[in-house]
Amino acid sequence: MIRVAHPADLPLLPAIEASAATLFAGTAMAHVVGGATTPMDALVRGLAHRSLWVADDDGPCGFLLAAAEQGWLHVFELSVARGAQGHGLGAALLSAAIVGAPALGCERLSLTTDRFLAWNAPFYARHGFVEIAADDPSLPDWLAAMPEREAASGLDLTRRCIMVRQA
Repeated sequence: MIRVAHPADLPLLPAIEASAATLFAGTAMAHVVGGATTPMDALVRGLAHRSLWVADDDGPCGFLLAAAEQGWLHVFELSVARGAQGHGLGAALLSAAIVGAPALGCERLSLTTDRFLAWNAPFYARHGFVEIAADDPSLPDWLAAMPEREAASGLDLTRRCIMVRQA
């Protein structure tokens, strides 16, 4: 079941994200394994703005954190615990955000991701997202600047891409 997060979910989400990150072991993104998880204050904001969804199968096992910005719903994190992967929960969480975007005043969705890993850009493309260049004039400045900010935090800019879709 996919639902909007409850306050009791918040302490469980970092462990879900850490578990999901183990999928990156042995890839170009291996540095995220054992790395920092989404800051609690970002999760609290998502809870307050109703832009944090949870996959619940006898307890939280995945989540999607997004934020509304200038008519865009930007997906910051999509994580499904390693043991719950492969059952469509990521797709269901993404669908919840797509369906929920208009209620948050958003006509478009966006995200940044690795363009090569199968469970990143190709996954989002199967759900209607398309890659768009950071210098595309249709992008707001805050979104166009994201890949550079991510590169400054250690991600490989040549692997990062911006993806968008209509709600």
